[in-house]
Amino acid sequence: MVEAIDHRTAPYAALLLRVTLGALFMAHLYWKFVLLDGGVARWWASFATNGYPWFVPYYVLSAEFVGALCLIPGIYTRWVAIYTAPMMFGAAHFWLLRKGFYFTGAGSELPVVWGAILIVQALLGDGICAIRASTFALPQVLRRATSGGQ
Repeated sequence: MVEAIDHRTAPYAALLLRVTLGALFMAHLYWKFVLLDGGVARWWASFATNGYPWFVPYYVLSAEFVGALCLIPGIYTRWVAIYTAPMMFGAAHFWLLRKGFYFTGAGSELPVVWGAILIVQALLGDGICAIRASTFALPQVLRRATSGGQ
Protein backbone atom coordinates (compact mmCIF):
# COMPACT_ATOMS: atom_id res chain seq x y z
CA MET A 1 0.00 0.00 0.00
CA VAL A 2 1.31 3.42 -0.98
CA GLU A 3 1.41 6.06 1.76
CA ALA A 4 -0.68 9.12 0.92
CA ILE A 5 1.42 11.32 3.21
CA ASP A 6 5.21 11.41 3.11
CA HIS A 7 5.99 11.15 6.81
CA ARG A 8 9.61 12.15 6.21
CA THR A 9 8.72 15.60 4.84
CA ALA A 10 5.34 16.32 6.48
CA PRO A 11 6.91 17.78 9.66
CA TYR A 12 8.90 20.21 7.50
CA ALA A 13 5.74 21.18 5.62
CA ALA A 14 4.04 21.96 8.93
CA LEU A 15 7.04 24.07 9.99
CA LEU A 16 7.04 26.00 6.69
CA LEU A 17 3.29 26.59 6.93
CA ARG A 18 3.56 27.68 10.57
CA VAL A 19 6.37 30.18 9.90
CA THR A 20 4.66 31.58 6.80
CA LEU A 21 1.35 32.10 8.60
CA GLY A 22 3.07 33.72 11.57
CA ALA A 23 5.00 36.07 9.28
CA LEU A 24 1.78 37.07 7.52
CA PHE A 25 0.16 37.90 10.86
CA MET A 26 3.22 40.01 11.73
CA ALA A 27 2.94 41.83 8.40
CA HIS A 28 -0.73 42.63 9.05
CA LEU A 29 0.03 43.98 12.51
CA TYR A 30 2.85 46.11 11.08
CA TRP A 31 0.46 47.51 8.50
CA LYS A 32 -2.15 48.39 11.15
CA PHE A 33 0.26 49.99 13.62
CA VAL A 34 2.85 51.57 11.31
CA LEU A 35 1.79 51.94 7.69
CA LEU A 36 -1.95 52.69 7.80
CA ASP A 37 -2.78 56.40 7.73
CA GLY A 38 -4.50 57.06 11.04
CA GLY A 39 -3.01 53.88 12.47
CA VAL A 40 -4.83 51.35 14.56
CA ALA A 41 -7.34 54.00 15.73
CA ARG A 42 -8.63 54.43 12.17
CA TRP A 43 -8.71 50.69 11.64
CA TRP A 44 -10.57 50.21 14.94
CA ALA A 45 -13.16 52.88 14.10
CA SER A 46 -13.93 51.21 10.78
CA PHE A 47 -15.57 48.28 12.58
CA ALA A 48 -18.25 50.48 14.18
CA THR A 49 -18.72 52.35 10.89
CA ASN A 50 -19.37 49.05 9.11
CA GLY A 51 -21.85 47.83 11.73
CA TYR A 52 -19.78 45.23 13.54
CA PRO A 53 -20.39 44.50 17.25
CA TRP A 54 -18.03 46.12 19.77
CA PHE A 55 -16.08 42.91 20.48
CA VAL A 56 -14.98 42.20 16.89
CA PRO A 57 -11.88 44.47 16.82
CA TYR A 58 -10.77 43.00 20.18
CA TYR A 59 -11.03 39.49 18.75
CA VAL A 60 -9.29 40.42 15.49
CA LEU A 61 -6.34 42.07 17.23
CA SER A 62 -6.02 39.24 19.75
CA ALA A 63 -6.12 36.66 16.95
CA GLU A 64 -3.46 38.50 14.95
CA PHE A 65 -1.18 38.90 17.98
CA VAL A 66 -1.64 35.26 18.99
CA GLY A 67 -0.95 34.16 15.40
CA ALA A 68 2.14 36.35 15.12
CA LEU A 69 3.60 35.40 18.51
CA CYS A 70 2.71 31.70 18.74
CA LEU A 71 2.78 30.19 15.25
CA ILE A 72 6.42 30.81 14.35
CA PRO A 73 7.87 29.22 17.50
CA GLY A 74 5.18 26.52 17.50
CA ILE A 75 3.36 27.29 20.73
CA TYR A 76 0.01 25.45 20.73
CA THR A 77 -0.05 25.59 16.95
CA ARG A 78 -3.29 23.69 16.46
CA TRP A 79 -5.20 25.75 18.99
CA VAL A 80 -3.84 29.00 17.56
CA ALA A 81 -4.83 27.99 14.03
CA ILE A 82 -8.34 27.11 15.24
CA TYR A 83 -8.59 30.42 17.12
CA THR A 84 -7.48 32.55 14.15
CA ALA A 85 -9.41 30.81 11.34
CA PRO A 86 -12.82 32.40 12.11
CA MET A 87 -11.21 35.82 11.79
CA MET A 88 -10.13 34.99 8.25
CA PHE A 89 -13.56 33.69 7.29
CA GLY A 90 -15.05 36.86 8.79
CA ALA A 91 -12.67 38.94 6.68
CA ALA A 92 -13.67 36.90 3.64
CA HIS A 93 -17.32 37.67 4.35
CA PHE A 94 -16.54 41.38 4.77
CA TRP A 95 -14.72 41.63 1.43
CA LEU A 96 -17.14 39.38 -0.42
CA LEU A 97 -20.01 41.75 0.36
CA ARG A 98 -18.03 44.85 -0.59
CA LYS A 99 -15.71 43.81 -3.43
CA GLY A 100 -16.81 40.37 -4.61
CA PHE A 101 -14.79 37.17 -4.62
CA TYR A 102 -11.77 37.65 -6.84
CA PHE A 103 -8.39 38.76 -5.49
CA THR A 104 -7.79 41.00 -8.50
CA GLY A 105 -10.67 43.20 -7.33
CA ALA A 106 -9.54 43.17 -3.65
CA GLY A 107 -12.19 40.54 -2.92
CA SER A 108 -12.50 37.65 -0.53
CA GLU A 109 -10.40 35.09 -2.37
CA LEU A 110 -7.22 35.58 -0.31
CA PRO A 111 -8.92 35.49 3.13
CA VAL A 112 -10.75 32.29 2.09
CA VAL A 113 -7.44 30.67 1.14
CA TRP A 114 -5.75 31.95 4.32
CA GLY A 115 -8.61 30.54 6.42
CA ALA A 116 -8.38 27.18 4.66
CA ILE A 117 -4.61 27.11 5.23
CA LEU A 118 -5.17 27.76 8.94
CA ILE A 119 -7.51 24.75 9.02
CA VAL A 120 -4.84 22.68 7.22
CA GLN A 121 -2.31 23.80 9.87
CA ALA A 122 -4.70 22.73 12.63
CA LEU A 123 -5.08 19.30 11.02
CA LEU A 124 -1.40 18.93 10.22
CA GLY A 125 -0.10 19.90 13.65
CA ASP A 126 3.04 21.53 14.95
CA GLY A 127 5.74 20.08 12.74
CA ILE A 128 9.39 20.09 13.76
CA CYS A 129 11.08 22.65 15.99
CA ALA A 130 7.91 23.47 17.91
CA ILE A 131 8.41 24.84 21.41
CA ARG A 132 5.20 23.29 22.72
CA ALA A 133 3.47 20.45 20.93
CA SER A 134 -0.28 20.86 20.90
CA THR A 135 -2.22 18.59 23.19
CA PHE A 136 -5.18 18.73 20.84
CA ALA A 137 -5.96 15.17 19.73
CA LEU A 138 -7.96 14.29 16.67
CA PRO A 139 -11.27 12.58 17.36
CA GLN A 140 -11.07 8.78 17.21
CA VAL A 141 -12.91 8.61 13.87
CA LEU A 142 -10.44 10.99 12.21
CA ARG A 143 -7.45 9.19 13.74
CA ARG A 144 -8.59 5.92 12.19
CA ALA A 145 -9.24 7.58 8.84
CA THR A 146 -5.81 9.23 8.74
CA SER A 147 -3.99 6.09 9.82
CA GLY A 148 -5.42 4.00 7.00
CA GLY A 149 -8.24 2.48 9.06
CA GLN A 150 -5.95 0.55 11.38
